[in-house]
Amino acid sequence: MSPGHTEVTTGAAGAAELEPCGRAEHPDCGIREVLDRVGDKWSVLVIVELSNGPRRFRRLQRAIDGISQRMLTLTVRRLERDGLVLRTVYPTVPAQVDYRLTETGASLTHLVKALAEWSLENRDTIAQARQSYDREHPGNGVR
Repeated sequence: MSPGHTEVTTGAAGAAELEPCGRAEHPDCGIREVLDRVGDKWSVLVIVELSNGPRRFRRLQRAIDGISQRMLTLTVRRLERDGLVLRTVYPTVPAQVDYRLTETGASLTHLVKALAEWSLENRDTIAQARQSYDREHPGNGVR
């Protein structure tokens, strides 16, 4: 992959369906694809930030600590493809672009915010549990 490559990979043959595959061993495959998108760390952070209103790319990048330009580009493109984010290009020189949640994306914000709040409330407890586990299972390699 070249450094400038920002294409969104779509999986097998570019299929855009979310239909369950019908295989007995994969009853949740239609759900899994959506959860993979809305559950990844960058998508959650983008949705939380956009829940406060439209953002330009650089402002969005500054608000999300640790995200690279390439990862933000991929994340907003994937969210746009899924119908959760709307990208608007304004005919100015240079062109201005902003991102905002669609109605579907906005309907997700209360769930994502609840998850973010839960994470903040429980991060110390989780850190302590991890330390305890690691002490009881040295060299476990689980991270």
